[in-house]
Amino acid sequence: MSAGQNLELKIPPALVFLGFAAVMYALARLLPAGEFDFFGRIWLQRVLGAAGLIVGGWALVQFLWRKTSVNPHRPGEARALVTGGLYRFSRNPMYLALLLVLLAWGLYLGNAFNAVTAGLFVSYMNRFQIIPEERVLGSRFGEKYRQYCKAVRRWF
Repeated sequence: MSAGQNLELKIPPALVFLGFAAVMYALARLLPAGEFDFFGRIWLQRVLGAAGLIVGGWALVQFLWRKTSVNPHRPGEARALVTGGLYRFSRNPMYLALLLVLLAWGLYLGNAFNAVTAGLFVSYMNRFQIIPEERVLGSRFGEKYRQYCKAVRRWF
């Protein structure tokens, strides 16, 4: 795959996120077991949701500041390798933001099986979005990107 080609993934990450959120809703409504509540659940839900929005917004702004592509289907169009700010701690803070919001949604719904669904979201994103992106970015930015991958974790 050349650096300018599309990824094999055809579902935008935002739609993947919405699909997993819908599955979480269905699980919470249809399963006869798994309901939970605990002291501080609503506050934790709010903190995770806010953190997701802040992390996602900040990560997006960093791409815009560097004038590089934010299109998840065309990582080969990236003009710059963003490694500062949030990207010093996570190679994928935009996807981490989606995960944080999913976790907040799962807490709101109050069904323990949604933790498994969030884990499946991570697995799906790794396989169908992140690993293909990493191949393209490795081809585009070479050794600099490979060193970055060694120094910074994929999620957090």
